[in-house]
Amino acid sequence: MSLSRIAKSIGESATLRLNRTAAELRRRGEAVIHLGGGEPRSQAPAEAVLSASDLLRTREVRYAPPDGTPVLKDAIADYTEEFYERPTSPDDVIAAGGAKQALMVCLQAILDPGDEVVYPAPYWVSYPEMVRLVGGVGIPVIPAAGGFVPSLADIERAVGESCKAVILNSPNNPSGAVYPDEVISDVVQFCERRGLWLIMDDIYHRLIFDGLTAASCWKYARDRSSGSRLVIINGVSKQYAMTGFRIGWAVGNRTLIGAMTNIQSHQSSGPSTLSQAAAVGALRGGRASVDRLRLELETSRNVLVDGLLRVAGVRLAPPHGTFYCFPDFRAHGSDSVKLAAYLLDRAKVVTVPGVEFGFEGHLRLSFCGPEDEIREGIERIRWAVDPTAPREITIGGRTIARDGA
Repeated sequence: MSLSRIAKSIGESATLRLNRTAAELRRRGEAVIHLGGGEPRSQAPAEAVLSASDLLRTREVRYAPPDGTPVLKDAIADYTEEFYERPTSPDDVIAAGGAKQALMVCLQAILDPGDEVVYPAPYWVSYPEMVRLVGGVGIPVIPAAGGFVPSLADIERAVGESCKAVILNSPNNPSGAVYPDEVISDVVQFCERRGLWLIMDDIYHRLIFDGLTAASCWKYARDRSSGSRLVIINGVSKQYAMTGFRIGWAVGNRTLIGAMTNIQSHQSSGPSTLSQAAAVGALRGGRASVDRLRLELETSRNVLVDGLLRVAGVRLAPPHGTFYCFPDFRAHGSDSVKLAAYLLDRAKVVTVPGVEFGFEGHLRLSFCGPEDEIREGIERIRWAVDPTAPREITIGGRTIARDGA
């Protein structure tokens, strides 16, 4: 079969592949614990469900405009003004089938073949493939000082003549790192000076712990004109636990939003009106559900971190946001793919190899599941890799010794 060069160059999403693997193992009756997932266990807000139900009862679920329904665009504009203090018109907004689609359409609107996009590592697994899909070249940046937070110097060194855009994701998936205000300020102003697009992937911006808050990129923007190249990507999936509704958005200058609307109109058209109605309910429903989820996640974060600190050889920078942790397991093996496979086979714990995020030797662990599963998952990992842990463990009702069956 003849496939395009782009199709042949794109790999499967590692996280979606692992979700499928975990589901298959559970169907077979395996006692699998999934610490690789990216879905909060909370229910969608009642306001979202009621809003969708109201539309269903009309039996009038029709096509949406390609950039989203006016009522959702109004709600997104108000949300942007509330959390970013950015004066926002509905004309500055496009709603899409998830934040991923919003980002994808944005890249299609701004990149030509060969254009480069710079993003700090560790990075979300889809950035390299999304850039490649539009013929661009992804340039990952590993912080020179170590850790998970880039400096302006790191970004500057990576930006060459072919660079068209920078992507920042804070709080960061997979590390949970929250970039300081100084980093956001420096990069915003650097991109303005260089005429670069700056895409802020802010999908986790309200899931932050320890009394911290996310820096508002707009606060540091000096270019407030209609030609601003600052783009904000967000959505309801993470903060409102509405992953299955698939509603995200982009906020940017009207020329960009118009181009994105034209592209989306020929790809998928507007997202489901039913999902958009649910998103309006969530955005207009107040902060209670997000605050509740954030507190639950902070407690779960503490459980995960406390458990990992008991695993000999594991190095850890506690996450301050998202629902991920990105510990360094190099003391137990430098090949993260092999280590993740070993943990799945031996301990029946799903993790995500760090190499998928541009950081070899690390594993991404999620703490958005039930606390009892988090505790047991970490105990299984400890049993599998830490020689000081108890020799025997019970998994799925079967007692197993570390050095035998």
